[in-house]
Parts: sequence; structure tokens; C-alpha cells
Amino acid sequence: MALVLNEEQQMLRDAAKSFLQDTAPVSHLRKLRDEAVEDGFSRQLWAEMADMGWPAIIISEEYGGLGYGYTGLGLVLEETGRTLTPSPLISTALLGATALTMSGNKALCQQWLPQVAAGEKLLALAVEESSQHRPDNVKTIATAQGDDFILNGRKVSVIDAQVADAIIVSATTDAKSNPKSNPKSNPKFNPNDGISLFLIPKNSNGVSVETVEWLDNHRSGVIELNNVQVSKEQILGTLNGGRAILQQVLDRGRIGMAAELLGIAQESFERTVQYLKERKQFGVAIGTFQALQHRAALLFGEIELCKSVVLKALQAIDEGENNDNPAAHQQIALLASLAKAKCGQVAGLATEEAIQMHGGIGMTDEFEIGFFIKRWRSLNQQLGDPRFHLNRFAELKAY
Repeated sequence: MALVLNEEQQMLRDAAKSFLQDTAPVSHLRKLRDEAVEDGFSRQLWAEMADMGWPAIIISEEYGGLGYGYTGLGLVLEETGRTLTPSPLISTALLGATALTMSGNKALCQQWLPQVAAGEKLLALAVEESSQHRPDNVKTIATAQGDDFILNGRKVSVIDAQVADAIIVSATTDAKSNPKSNPKSNPKFNPNDGISLFLIPKNSNGVSVETVEWLDNHRSGVIELNNVQVSKEQILGTLNGGRAILQQVLDRGRIGMAAELLGIAQESFERTVQYLKERKQFGVAIGTFQALQHRAALLFGEIELCKSVVLKALQAIDEGENNDNPAAHQQIALLASLAKAKCGQVAGLATEEAIQMHGGIGMTDEFEIGFFIKRWRSLNQQLGDPRFHLNRFAELKAY
């Protein structure tokens, strides 16, 4: 498929750009920060996003969605990167909706997805258990008790946990590899075996959430699970079959985050170029200085590469959605790591160069360019930083 947008996709991008620049510019984030809004985002703005159909973009029409595909959602996320707009798009419309859809659990999909598509319910994905991104190292335990399971564990860095109506949790469920349920049955215990995904209403007994405010003023949560009882009907996919689903969900999340990082890089670059044209030293615009032109030209080329990588990754998801061929999953995994690593590196370069080229004013809080480097630093770490994904890419290619 050609790396160009069709007419409908271009219209979606233009509509998202116009809406966000008018309704949720960077000053909107500043206002939320200064007023210490507890949710970390505007409920009113989220309702307007829902009216535009954004939470419904990847949800199928069967469940009240638009079925428009990941390319469409990626274009919206790119524009939210340009304006640094806090919203549950990644946690709910991307990660949560993807996990439910890929689970094949029709009962849970019918219960939750129509409300997600309408913007009425919010979801969160809880997979991290340490400061490092290690989604396969699951220490949260789900112990079988009749037809139910009892969950105990701790999850950290759960995006939008403070506002989620339900949380999708990864836990170890294989009794043969669960050291607490049968410690002598398998001396070669591997914590990567027997992972299952559970959808848990946040108001369930035993669930507690501590809100954490990030450097970029977005929110996450630390979730404690103490003897939380869930039924087998709340399993996403099959028992002990959650790892395959989780990896595909995470890859789609990584590509969506790469799209937002691309937006951050583009906006940082464009603001910097405009400043170079306006700022004068010795009676001339600093944009005429050859050293700054060379740095801007290098950054322009890197951003163009990111555009191609992100669009290719989004298209690969849409092309492979109904394809069970392992080669299609492998290609998406490769592109996810490539996109997250490359966009993380380039957005870092773009925001750092922006601060440098703006000089002293770029370090001040009253000037908006500093907000972009804060968002980059936060988003760059989520679901794996460039080093994680460069290593993963090499492993996938068997280097």
C-alpha cells in the first residue's frame, strides 16, 4: 500500500487538527495543571471527542463503533501530540478497546464496547509491575477457587487508572507454574508461563488505586489487588492464553504512542523554525545562520522518516486485522518496535533542539515549548523506551 493518505483520512486529520487547535491548545493543558484538575483531563472535552466519534474509531460496527481502523485513530493521536491534549484516547480507545476486541469474549464486548464507543465508560490496561517495561514478567497471581479466581498483586504506571471504570489486568494463572498454588509441582518455574487477562470493575472489593502525577501533568495509578474475586466469565480470551493477546495489544499501543510522538516532533520543529525566522541577533534573523540551518535540515529529514514509519505501521495493522498468519503478526511487531524506537529518538532530538534554539526563553515555564520535552520524556518510557525496542527488534530479526 502506498504511504499516502486517502481523501477520507485527510479529512479526518484536518478535522482533528482544527478541533484540537481551537478547543484544546497547549494553554488547555496549562489550565488543567494550574487548576490541579483531579482527573487530569477535561470531562467536557472528552464528551466532545466522543461526539466526534474518536473513541469509536477502531471499534467494529457490531458493537456500536465506526470500524474505521487504526490508521484513523493514529492520525487523531498525531494531532493530540501537536497540542499535548490529555485524554483517555490511548488508555481507553486504543489499549482497552483493542484488548476487548481481540479477546473474542462476545459477552464482555457487548457489555463494554458500546459504552466505550459512546465515551461513557473508561478502561485501563495494567501490565507493568516495576519501573522497567517487562510485560512478560508477571508476578500478580490469580488462584483458582471453584469457578472463580482470587487475584493478588500490584501494578504500577497504569495510564488513567484514577478514572477507569474497569481495569484489564495480567496475572499468572497456570497452576503448574504457580509457586503459591503448588510450589513443588514444577521446580523449573517460569513466571512467563500461564498468563491470563482479566477485566475487573474498579469498584470491586480489594481494588485500591493511588494516583500518580507525571512530569508532563498526565496521570497514572498504582493498583493494589488484595484477594480480588473475579469469575471465569471475566477472562479475556482463554485461560493461560493471555500473553499472545497482550503482545498484540501492546504493539498496537506502541504504534499509537509513536503517532503521538510524531506529532510532538512535528510541532516542536515547526515552532522552532518559526522562532528562527523571527528572532534577530546583530540585526538579522538567526534562521540565516548556517549552523542552525544545518541542524534544522537534519531534523526535517528525521521527521520525514518517522512519518513513513508510523503510517506504514498503522497500515500494517489494518491490513492484518483479520489475518491469523504468524508472519503478519511478526511484521506488526517489527514495525511497532521500529516506530516506537525511531519516533522516541527523533521526538527527543526535536524537543531538545527546540529548547536549545529558543535559548534562555525556552527554559521558562511561561513559554510553551518546554511542555513538549516533558511530554516526550514521559511518553518515551511508556511501553518500552528506544533501547528496549532496539533490542526487541534485533531479537525478532534473530540478529
